[in-house]
Amino acid sequence: MKRYFNARYKYGVPSYINNEFLSKRVDGAFISSVKAKKYNYINLGIIAKKEVLSVLVIPNGNYKTDNDSATSNILARILDINGEVIIGDKALKYYLEKKPNIDLAKRWYEKYNLPFVFAVLCYHKDKKLYKCIEKQFLKQKIKIPQYLLKQASLKTDIKEKDILNYLSYISYNLDYKAKKGLKLFQRLNSYN
Repeated sequence: MKRYFNARYKYGVPSYINNEFLSKRVDGAFISSVKAKKYNYINLGIIAKKEVLSVLVIPNGNYKTDNDSATSNILARILDINGEVIIGDKALKYYLEKKPNIDLAKRWYEKYNLPFVFAVLCYHKDKKLYKCIEKQFLKQKIKIPQYLLKQASLKTDIKEKDILNYLSYISYNLDYKAKKGLKLFQRLNSYN
């Protein structure tokens, strides 16, 4: 028997998506690792196996957080890296300009030899539905339609080939090592 569901999509920076989920305006969402600890989640996440290119610190000595991502700010603090935290498109552009930067996921991997989990797919109810989504998602190869790639390139002013390269650094399977990395991050965060 096939399951069908009605979905509406919301887009935004991690802090916005977290707020939508925590206020129960959405039933399921990729929630920042720093917020996900007390919620149900499935084996899907946004994971950097080593480096990520879009979560950086500009090493200028002045600690400055990025309002869009609590997880990245805490990660910089755990790793004891001072500078300006930047994420997302602005970080990827900065990286592509080959300016001095510290990739937080890379530094995490170098220190702990574990992937870094930025977010996990959390839900409030209907575990069966989300397990079905997990199963379907993990068994297919991710393909991005050309028109979406072109739209993203125009919106961000980042070349299509650079977007595809960036996406090759992201994994979605919350496997054993990723879970171990997530638990370590959550434990280290509770000490701070």
